[in-house]
Amino acid sequence: MRWGCGADAGAGARANAEVDAGTGANIGMRATAGTGADARACVISAEQIAEAVAELIPKAACTLRPDVLRALEVAVDCECSSRGRAVLGQLIENARLARERNVPLCQDTGTVWVHIGLGVDDAFCGDVPTAVNAAVAAAYESAGLRMSLAHDALFNRENTRDNTPAFIDLAWRPGTGATVTVMLKGGGSDNASCVGMLEPGAGLGGVRELVLRSVSEKATGACPPLIIGVGVGATFDKVGSLAKRALLREVGSAAGLAGPVAGPAAGSMTDPAAGSAHTDAEVRVVEAELLRAVNGLGIGPAGLGGGTTALAVHIATAPCHIAALPVAVNMGCSAMRSAYAEVVG
Repeated sequence: MRWGCGADAGAGARANAEVDAGTGANIGMRATAGTGADARACVISAEQIAEAVAELIPKAACTLRPDVLRALEVAVDCECSSRGRAVLGQLIENARLARERNVPLCQDTGTVWVHIGLGVDDAFCGDVPTAVNAAVAAAYESAGLRMSLAHDALFNRENTRDNTPAFIDLAWRPGTGATVTVMLKGGGSDNASCVGMLEPGAGLGGVRELVLRSVSEKATGACPPLIIGVGVGATFDKVGSLAKRALLREVGSAAGLAGPVAGPAAGSMTDPAAGSAHTDAEVRVVEAELLRAVNGLGIGPAGLGGGTTALAVHIATAPCHIAALPVAVNMGCSAMRSAYAEVVG
């Protein structure tokens, strides 16, 4: 098993079309050459997935993604507001203390979102959801993380007391083995997110308007500076997943740090095949334009004013019905918490 803390560095080694249920999503990640049908198939057990989840939860809770930390460090030098610089400095210091003391970056340790990328030649063995939920409950208890789930959104708001169930997203990827990514998502950032079913004629301008309106109305409650995931395409039920998966791309490309926080690329994480910039040049241009527009709103770090409202805008696109233009905006807060592992059967 290969571990990493931060953006899903292994994601860069997967094809643009890593998909769930055939959406054909273009999440802007590079494919790996040399993965073919002749690779030997393997079986991934539910226990292996659960072991990865249990290890990743405390890592994600207590260690700020290195790409986000680097982006904050670049932003401090470029932020025009003295108050904004002070907030950014406090976020960097908070990350240092959390890492050194092995304590949570934020008191809201969130819902657990588990993204599993399974090799197309492989299969699962066992009850993955049950094993993952047991791992979540054990990890939250042993790490002393806050339990944040209600039994039922409408009829029973009593706490489940073990932070289960986890929310599991499955996709297929070339080759063998599995990747497991855990994202801990706080209430503030998800509450600031939205889904819009636009008319096709709204086009890029409509997408831009929805993103900027969402940020203008709700960014302050999402703990900026943000990473903004934008999903465009698929269907009503899939577009939110597109936006959330876009948050897994590494922050730090020239496109990702355009505008007020411009600086050198942060580079890859632990996997040299990982990519931070979107593979589509046209999408990179739109991402950079949206980032400049978001930062031009002046909301700033912690909503106290300044030029660093967001560190990156990441777009993921997919096919859709000819009569539809689904769009989702998923905010990632300044304590962007995700970690990944590679599992080999």
